[in-house]
Amino acid sequence: MARADKTPSKQSDSLAISPTVQSTVEREIKLAVDDHFRLPQLPGTPLPRHRLTSTYYDTSQYDLARAGMTLRHRVERGKQAWQLKLPLMKDRLEIELVDRRPLPPTMFRDLLFLFLGERELVPVATLRVWRAGIRVRMDHTPVADVTLDQVSVIKDGAVLQRFRELEIERIDGKDRALSDIERQLRRAGAADHDGHPKLFRALALVAPGSEPPPASDAAVMAHVQWDLARHVRWLLAHDPGTRLGREPESLHQMRVATRQLRAILRAAKPLLVPEWADSLREELRWLGRLLGPARDLDVQLAYFREESAQLDARDRRPLTPFIAHLEVQRNKTQEILLNELKRERYLDLVRRLQQAVQDPTAVESTVTLRDLAKDEFTKLRDAIHQAGPTPTNATIHETRIKTKRARYAAELAEPTVGKVATRFINKARVVQDVLGMHQDAIQAEAHIREFLKHSTSTRAAFVAGRMVERQRRRREKARKKMDRLLRSLIKRGEKAWG
Repeated sequence: MARADKTPSKQSDSLAISPTVQSTVEREIKLAVDDHFRLPQLPGTPLPRHRLTSTYYDTSQYDLARAGMTLRHRVERGKQAWQLKLPLMKDRLEIELVDRRPLPPTMFRDLLFLFLGERELVPVATLRVWRAGIRVRMDHTPVADVTLDQVSVIKDGAVLQRFRELEIERIDGKDRALSDIERQLRRAGAADHDGHPKLFRALALVAPGSEPPPASDAAVMAHVQWDLARHVRWLLAHDPGTRLGREPESLHQMRVATRQLRAILRAAKPLLVPEWADSLREELRWLGRLLGPARDLDVQLAYFREESAQLDARDRRPLTPFIAHLEVQRNKTQEILLNELKRERYLDLVRRLQQAVQDPTAVESTVTLRDLAKDEFTKLRDAIHQAGPTPTNATIHETRIKTKRARYAAELAEPTVGKVATRFINKARVVQDVLGMHQDAIQAEAHIREFLKHSTSTRAAFVAGRMVERQRRRREKARKKMDRLLRSLIKRGEKAWG
């Protein structure tokens, strides 16, 4: 678990990210292979066999590895670079800084300061890899690199361990292409892999987040603690990517974890000392509001970039300066966010969350997890009935919020309730997606109005009208699906919670 000890010195200077720093989202599938495995025939171009030498750095207690992060200095074909890999949902965010200096860059230390504090980064393993493979092409387009790695774990010049790994890393195209390649490799003898970096195998480390949920008959607070730990881990794992500010999904996932923690504390309130739970929820609300403006701008930028890409050059012209305006606002917002994430209020919240995982302030109670989930579902059902057959935009948004709360409470109860809870959760996700589409369309229209304030030409008005019409069609499509989905959700909820 991360430790919020001290604020690093001159953090704001080192986090003025240089344009020479490269960040990419790494989407890959790892497979296990034995010594007899050979690559099958795949359409594409062979990749020349070459050697990579990676020296991994961590604290003596492996604080980074325990958080699912790796930091290494890699030498490949004469190039020397520092590479930091961070969790990003099911993928990883790779940050690379070309640098020959032998010490970890200050920028990386500052991104990771929640996990490092004042502890020293030291070399923990050196891996030498001979890599060969093929760049797979489909319809003359590169879609993935398939690489077979021969890995040697080196210490004091001696080889301690050898193993092989197979990776499929997406270059372009859809995930379906990776699945097709994976099937061919499995037919050739590849098998399941735990998906964790080579370092974990080299050091025989236990992967973070691999703790199973408590047994179904465990104490109620054991389940609450396990769920709190899961989401605190998720929040902290996305803290460095949020500080970096290069990948919007890092901030989004940090905000999602904040919301989920608030929902757990809300649902479990009958089990907790009210003043303690309310105070922690209030601080999480503060964090959510802090992350909100940056997230809103990320959504706006994504929307207008996507719209711009679909327009011809003439219609795209009014959008270009507005997108540039949003980018300036996003950079300013990032500066404010970074300053707040350095302050004691945030560090104190991190400490309190870590303490809550270890020792939540509970009260004696006979309330069960099923009771908690039923209570949130009842609030959702009442809201749906009160909204009636023609709900307003505001009541649809409120229903969406209550659906999330009911789902989070159901996830808390799922280990003790079983399949009926799982079916309710799955249906709630579908409902959330549809209600989310409706809310996104409303937000998009607000963004378009903001665009018109900055671009008042006739062409801009024409482009805006076309965009508004598309969003109204999205709203109508969502509304047509709502009634049936909400009735189905109520049915699933009544079956699960009575």
